[in-house]
Amino acid sequence: MSAIDPIEPMQAFSLEDVPDNGLLRFLTCGSVDDGKSTLIGRLLYDSKTILADTLHAIQRTSEKRGLDVVDLSLLTDGLQAEREQGITIDVAYRYFTTGTRKYIIADAPGHEQYTRNMVTAASTADLAIILIDARKGVLAQTRRHSYIAHLLGIPHVVVAVNKMDLVDYSPEVFARIKADYLAFAGKLGIEDVRFMPMSALHGDMIVDRGERLDWYAGPSLVEVLETVPAVHSAHAEKFRFPVQYVCRPQDSANPELHDYRGFMGRVESGELAIGDAVTVLPSGLETRVRDIQVLAESVPHAVAEQSVTILLDDEIDISRGDMIVKSGELPTVSKQIDAMLCWLAEAPLDPRRKYLIRHTTRDSKAMLAGIDYRIDINTMEQQASERLLMNDIARVRFKLAQPIFADPYAESRGTGAFIVIDESSNNTIGAGMIL
Repeated sequence: MSAIDPIEPMQAFSLEDVPDNGLLRFLTCGSVDDGKSTLIGRLLYDSKTILADTLHAIQRTSEKRGLDVVDLSLLTDGLQAEREQGITIDVAYRYFTTGTRKYIIADAPGHEQYTRNMVTAASTADLAIILIDARKGVLAQTRRHSYIAHLLGIPHVVVAVNKMDLVDYSPEVFARIKADYLAFAGKLGIEDVRFMPMSALHGDMIVDRGERLDWYAGPSLVEVLETVPAVHSAHAEKFRFPVQYVCRPQDSANPELHDYRGFMGRVESGELAIGDAVTVLPSGLETRVRDIQVLAESVPHAVAEQSVTILLDDEIDISRGDMIVKSGELPTVSKQIDAMLCWLAEAPLDPRRKYLIRHTTRDSKAMLAGIDYRIDINTMEQQASERLLMNDIARVRFKLAQPIFADPYAESRGTGAFIVIDESSNNTIGAGMIL
């Protein structure tokens, strides 16, 4: 009778053993028909995050179109006009997890006409995947999206040379496109940029490496996404809390709420703890934090992107549009904005018109004080200009009727960005980054 090896005792499983790399927001962008929607569809399909009924629905649609393979771009192109034309028009958001990280994906349209939708998606992204068709190389819209991604402070860029299957997976084509993009990126000052060959249609170098790109030794797309640092871990941020609403229940049946006065909003950056000294803007009055509440429950501190109610020690006149900051960490209070502006409206920017600037929760009437220069997206040259057309990017100055409390966009996205609104239609017609 042979001896039987003793069985090793099973180790207890704990959720603490599973790494948590935080939340990553990223977008796909680039020129039209570079395969952005197909890439996201392949990523969701290969990571097994598509529901069975959803997969069955796009299989039937693909069969009706006479396709031999499943059209994975249908997972993000949900509008009827998008499916009819085979293009992306509006930004589509998808959510998935790999077990070690959660993701929010934004699929941005490639058409120049819908550049404004790309700006919306890029404003909250931590990483940009810029797709390039291996047959076409770097195009004008590739440059425009790259410039906007850099302008909006997206810290990480992945240049995905897609459709490698249509150029026989040629390493020479990949090397040529990489050199062309680096020459352009050097003028912009993009620092963290990685290059990756792939075929979204066949799934090469997305989740699985595949067998046809064996000459590429770098990581796959998922491996990059898994290891990119979380957005709020890069550097310490100053506390910024724009007040959205003043909560006064005045419930006569509950004596504890009779004098309740809480200031509700979202922490744009930094963190705050009970007992911290704070300054209220624009009054400049100082006090201390008496309590921080989330869903009527007291919490010891608040962090970035958290919606909370703040209670203060002293009775101070505070309204929507005011800002609570830590004492000693004051932002710039100014009635003039010097900024980079993306003009999003079909009607040109009119220097004689009054516009509405919305900065955090504060609105102020504004007029254009001057256009310093407009960027030529192809040559990156600074050109003199007296007006801006749709999709133009320029350095401008606005004069405001009321002061805003701003930080440079490079330091804080939340308090460094603003939008321009047409008062007559209430449409968003511009997006700016404060310098």
